[in-house]
Amino acid sequence: MRNIVRSFILFFLLIPMAALAGEPLPAVPPIPADNTMTPVKIELGKMLFFDPRLSSSGVVSCASCHNPSFAFTDRVPRALGHNHQIGPRNTPTVLNSAFLGAQFWDGRAATLEDQALGPIQASVEMNETLDNVVFRLKGIPEYARMFKESFGGADPVTPANIARAIAAFERTLVTTNAPFDRYLMGDRDAITADAAKGWELFRKKGCIACHSGANFSNSQFYKIQVPGSTDLGRYQVTKKEEDKYKFRVQSLRNVALTYPYFNNGSVWKLNDAVKIMSTEMLKSETGDDEAALIVEFLKTLTGDMPKFEYPVLP
Repeated sequence: MRNIVRSFILFFLLIPMAALAGEPLPAVPPIPADNTMTPVKIELGKMLFFDPRLSSSGVVSCASCHNPSFAFTDRVPRALGHNHQIGPRNTPTVLNSAFLGAQFWDGRAATLEDQALGPIQASVEMNETLDNVVFRLKGIPEYARMFKESFGGADPVTPANIARAIAAFERTLVTTNAPFDRYLMGDRDAITADAAKGWELFRKKGCIACHSGANFSNSQFYKIQVPGSTDLGRYQVTKKEEDKYKFRVQSLRNVALTYPYFNNGSVWKLNDAVKIMSTEMLKSETGDDEAALIVEFLKTLTGDMPKFEYPVLP
């Protein structure tokens, strides 16, 4: 009787987990009540995202590291910033980041608004003060007009509104219509037989325990030390001993395009990343054949890239 009860408990625990992993990505992410989306605000945020004048040198923008041509990453192991300094971590994609419950590898920002101003001020990234950015933007009439139209008020060009505008644009960077989404919605020909086998392995091996939900991330933090990394991870935020070497679960959406992998960008091939995750997180070996099948599944998570016109800056 005890075994039967245990089996039922496991069944009801596992079913919701599997279901969470099998959800199409919504076209619109959650939108906070204090930062509603309007066309002019989104356009303003897009301009700020691409404008290098938010940096002290005038040559580094958000898009320098989050390059749309590279699926909003930079395709180098660790980000290059102010004066060509090499940052401490790999650049995560902005795509679908609005669905995450924590931003940055170490989760030091909870929302896109919280995240937006960090790189501007970081000495290794854009190396600028917010006062200087505000002063510069106020001196550009088109920006002053767009801030006024977006936010109103007597003095709308503020750090908080800069963050809100950039976050509004970033919430449009959603990659829907991936083959796997079409598969979930009933098109059984949307993915190959090998990809379907990879999806089965992905669930069977327990990958969905962390890579769950429509965005394939539960936004939680887990300990992992990949080759060549001494990064203390979330510990640098919380100073809690148990948070050493913990990092936020990365989304697997568009993972075939966001190499190199891991917090230090040390792994270039998705097959190798799958094997490392299997060993480090699941404590099981995944052979070449199984890894290849899982990779075929992961490729089906590549959605349509967001379409927009590159801004002409004032």
